[in-house]
Amino acid sequence: MRSRRGNPMFIEFAGVAENEAQKCFVTATDITARKHEQFEREELQSQLAQSRKMEAVGTLAKGIAHDFNNILAGLLGGLSLLNLELGDSDAHHSDIQEMEALVQRGANLTKQLLGFGSRGHYDVRPLDLADVVTKTSAMFARTRRDISMHVDMASDLRAVLADHSQLEQVLLNLLVNAGQAMPAGGRIYLSAVNTELSGDHPTPPRAIPGQYVKLKVADTGVGMDAATQARIFEPLFTTKGPGQGTGLGLASAHKIIKDLLGFITVESKLGWGSIFELIIPAAHRPTASENPPARTIQHGTGTILVVDDEAQMVNIYARLLGKIGYGVLTSTGGQEALEILRRHRETIAAVILDMIMPDMNGCQIYRAMREMAPDIKVLLCTGYSVDGPAQEILATGCCGYLRKPFDAATLSTKLRQIIERHPAAS
Repeated sequence: MRSRRGNPMFIEFAGVAENEAQKCFVTATDITARKHEQFEREELQSQLAQSRKMEAVGTLAKGIAHDFNNILAGLLGGLSLLNLELGDSDAHHSDIQEMEALVQRGANLTKQLLGFGSRGHYDVRPLDLADVVTKTSAMFARTRRDISMHVDMASDLRAVLADHSQLEQVLLNLLVNAGQAMPAGGRIYLSAVNTELSGDHPTPPRAIPGQYVKLKVADTGVGMDAATQARIFEPLFTTKGPGQGTGLGLASAHKIIKDLLGFITVESKLGWGSIFELIIPAAHRPTASENPPARTIQHGTGTILVVDDEAQMVNIYARLLGKIGYGVLTSTGGQEALEILRRHRETIAAVILDMIMPDMNGCQIYRAMREMAPDIKVLLCTGYSVDGPAQEILATGCCGYLRKPFDAATLSTKLRQIIERHPAAS
């Protein structure tokens, strides 16, 4: 039975009859409100359980990601140093580039891990969704020649508010997931249209009315049963074998879209493939042009103080910076770093500061440095996301931030930027 508005009604019946000859009296009670309250209560309980699970995984993931990023930073720094020493013309240059690409894949994995613990440092801006989808799908297609890609973007598609790398990560996760569901090949359909959410039509729970963009990613893969569909967005849940899945891809995609105040749903059936639908808030400003980061080494002069508790990292930084023209002073502790700054503050052009130190944390070291040398230029480097203590340092005038791992080109470009910046801007 349905109400006048078309919503389902739940009716509770009660009957009384003394014998077959007597008339049966039946009463009906509308318990729709009670049922809806029960549904909402069960949904909230499910969301609370999921939230607690995400919080626990997030705490663990942040610690793992930080340590892993430090390891990757050492690897990438060493590869950059090797590249500088051998030169681009060396026969092993292409091998080094392949190893750097593997390190970057590891860095992308830690970025997913950090995404469970916090929002991280993201550049949310109006993006051309059609452009991102076209380029990302073309990149994926080159890795799976046995899968045909069909892209259909509306000509009047609105821009969306998102971080480019996050949006690309969501798409790649969905495409890789679809590809793994089609080991013998198949077809993937990507389509996007403008849509609106309003109170007059059925909308996802807690949806904010307004303009959105709806993106569909459909495949002709093996599909999923109901039990699997109910768990695919859980962190660390995977149906794939060893070496094929981490259980992070769809979970991170779900969190990214949720953090953007959007929604992601799935419809699937065994033997009939899967359809993922993403509803992303539209931007109300034009798309911003993106300038690709410089990939060349920026040589410089002056003395750099490197402060990091990892002796191997300090050694790599020192050799790397020396190769591109800088003098280097190093420290593996906060008190030692302050003493070096006190003795050499007239010659130190900038400080590379790690957040985690054994005797003083990054915030304490930074504040002490600013008291000693108010115009000191500090580049904060950490394996964590730029939130919490790191954000506090940036808010009080720190010149810049780099998340480990990073290569020589990125480090040298950032250093040049902060050294050449006018002191008043720091």
